[in-house]
Amino acid sequence: MTLADYAELAQRRLDPEVWDFVTGGAGDERTLADNTAAFDRVRLRPRVLSAVTRPALSTRILGRTWAAPLGVAPVAYHTLAHSDGEVATAAATGAAAVPLVVSTFAGRAFHDIAAVTTAPLWLQLYCFRDRGVTRALIERAVEAGFEALVLTVDTPRLGRRLRDERNGFRLPPGIEPANLSGTGYSAPGEHAREAFDPALDWTVVEWLRAVSPLPVLLKGILTADDARLATESGVDGIIVSNHGGRQLDGAAATLDVLPEVSAEVAGRCAVLLDGGVRRGGDVLAALALGADAVLMGRPVLHGLAAAGRDGVADVLGIVTEELAEAMTLAGCPSVADAGPELVSGSAVSAPEIGGRSAATERSRPHVSGLLREELHGSVSDPVLDTMNFLNEITHRYPDAISFAPGRPYDGFFDSEQLFTHIRRYMDHLAATGSSPAQVRDTLFQYGPTSGLIRGLIADSLRLDESIDVPAESIVVTVGCQEAMLLALRALIAGPDDALLVSSPCYVGITGAARLLDIEPTAVEEGADGFCCTALEAAIMTERGRGRRPRAFYVIPDHSNPSGSVMTVDERHELLKLAAREDLLILEDSPYRLVSPGRQLPTLKSLDRDRRVVQLGSFAKTLLPGARVGYAVADQLVTDPSGSTCLLADELSRIKSMVTVNTSALSQAVIGGMLLAGEGGVTKLNVDTACHYGEAMKATLRALEASITEAERQELGVSWNRPSGGFFLTVTVPFLADNAALARSAEEFGVIWTPMSYFYPQGGGERTLRLSVSYLSHADIHEGTARLARFIRTAASH
Repeated sequence: MTLADYAELAQRRLDPEVWDFVTGGAGDERTLADNTAAFDRVRLRPRVLSAVTRPALSTRILGRTWAAPLGVAPVAYHTLAHSDGEVATAAATGAAAVPLVVSTFAGRAFHDIAAVTTAPLWLQLYCFRDRGVTRALIERAVEAGFEALVLTVDTPRLGRRLRDERNGFRLPPGIEPANLSGTGYSAPGEHAREAFDPALDWTVVEWLRAVSPLPVLLKGILTADDARLATESGVDGIIVSNHGGRQLDGAAATLDVLPEVSAEVAGRCAVLLDGGVRRGGDVLAALALGADAVLMGRPVLHGLAAAGRDGVADVLGIVTEELAEAMTLAGCPSVADAGPELVSGSAVSAPEIGGRSAATERSRPHVSGLLREELHGSVSDPVLDTMNFLNEITHRYPDAISFAPGRPYDGFFDSEQLFTHIRRYMDHLAATGSSPAQVRDTLFQYGPTSGLIRGLIADSLRLDESIDVPAESIVVTVGCQEAMLLALRALIAGPDDALLVSSPCYVGITGAARLLDIEPTAVEEGADGFCCTALEAAIMTERGRGRRPRAFYVIPDHSNPSGSVMTVDERHELLKLAAREDLLILEDSPYRLVSPGRQLPTLKSLDRDRRVVQLGSFAKTLLPGARVGYAVADQLVTDPSGSTCLLADELSRIKSMVTVNTSALSQAVIGGMLLAGEGGVTKLNVDTACHYGEAMKATLRALEASITEAERQELGVSWNRPSGGFFLTVTVPFLADNAALARSAEEFGVIWTPMSYFYPQGGGERTLRLSVSYLSHADIHEGTARLARFIRTAASH
């Protein structure tokens, strides 16, 4: 189905006069035609060999992440198109994780609309002569959980609905504004011109802020002058729109005025466009000319009329897919990268200065605070929002059972032991010759950047992992996350150096890469996990692009998120490949020593050519709150004079400008724990590894009991069976996205993690990750039963 097909089907299903009302719009008919024609005039510039395959569509507006820069515009009386009205529309926008702007004249109650979605809901307002009506409407929206107010400001004169005048159209019985009853509104069932206040001025913004805590957007801004006044009044957003009311003859289309409005706003608030959007290419054109996102109305109503919720979902999906295709063909890797260079011809008249138009630079006034566009691009990257979203869901549904966090089980923690561990380390210092003053300084002062306990860590690696490296090759870090950051900063010298990552991939490495402006190249795992053939192909591809494959990140043991384990043969093949291709391996294996049974040898223990930089952590094995990790970097570095040092020395130099040193108290606790384990962590983790192993077995048994083999085949559900670690994955027949997660938490009381979070270049859309580490067996049993009920319900829709 295309959008044109939906329009044709909607026209056949609706009475002719209803069709004319639905498709005619609130403004002048010529205005609507001019808006679509403006998009037809835009020519997007194609680019080749850009390596853009799966562009990032998500964006963040008013503190919420949208899956795409596309929302549903306010349109009155969805119940004319379908009996479920705005409830069906909201259910579809929730599934798509995009916002819905609900009209003042919605045909369904705010609470009913809000009950079916966790995506943002905004209220479109007309300001009535009787401000009490407007206030009551706002209060009902706030109570229902709406997140913003959109005041339509271009209605001093309502547009003439010529089709309705010709048809003598009146709203059918039973179609009425569901949220205005009891507010004092005196003209139920129709838009009463006399009801709106025609004498509004800019003080209305101040009034809205006085009666509501919600952000305020103004819909109907068409000039730079009004945009300036809007930002000076403190609005949170502007919607460039011209079809709320009657327009001047010859007034410009929305797309034509967008560049000047965006230049005037200069990032001080969000800029959206509403009017004429009919294709994914239209969305990209609007982004290129200065919009942060667009709103689309009529096509959504056509989908609603044709097929209810599914029709709306399909319309949104079509436009989103078209946007992704347009971005790919234009070589645009993300929404944040869309700029005027994508548009050909005279669509952008202002010359470019450093990627920003001269008009923007000239018009930028002094503002207090910061502009997001002037911050590093990583702050807007969705990968940095993944954990925030999970935390938000967890806090919003505290009674839900959560399979999301990869946290150690806290039943093994004893607060009093902290003091014992610190005392043991202090005794160790004294026994090795430190005076009381030196012991005091060790714990109270900054200490060496490379770390206090490098010798103890080297001993534990030798004892636990058969890794024999000098203490000087170790840098003690603030968690493994800092070790990743230091390694990437040292090894990836510029855009011609390539970082390859096994995909699906832990978000910590991709997040660190984004902070450093490194775009990782995904090496897809197969059904049985990592395969060297895929890595070799990726290396050849990068070389073909003129880049140097520099490092490959992998979790070879019980990986996060897939739970897979690299075979012994693949480990040997990987080391041979690394030597042959002059590649360094970043090995991250935090789950080995908390998994039951004998573990395969680490890559570092097999490394004879110093090809492996091991990134380690004591968070899973000893104490997550200590935030102590390490990097083993025994590679030799030669300077132009021929002198050499260890890579660890270079990492330490970088660390001195990042965290200065790792907390001495944290190192003392970990040092004391290593001493308690007779130099290693294996003996300290016998019970821990048994616990996690039993938790994994309990989860697998519960899944098998909750979803029978026959049912799995019928539904298309499957899961892997890891032998250890914290995670397993479940494949499902539906989109396991943020919207599905929200429904799972709200309606079924169970939380999981979408696997799509862990694919740097797309994938995992129908897979979810379960973490078994933090839950009791009773919670595992109940949570798995809830999950099975959710899967059955979601699979049947």
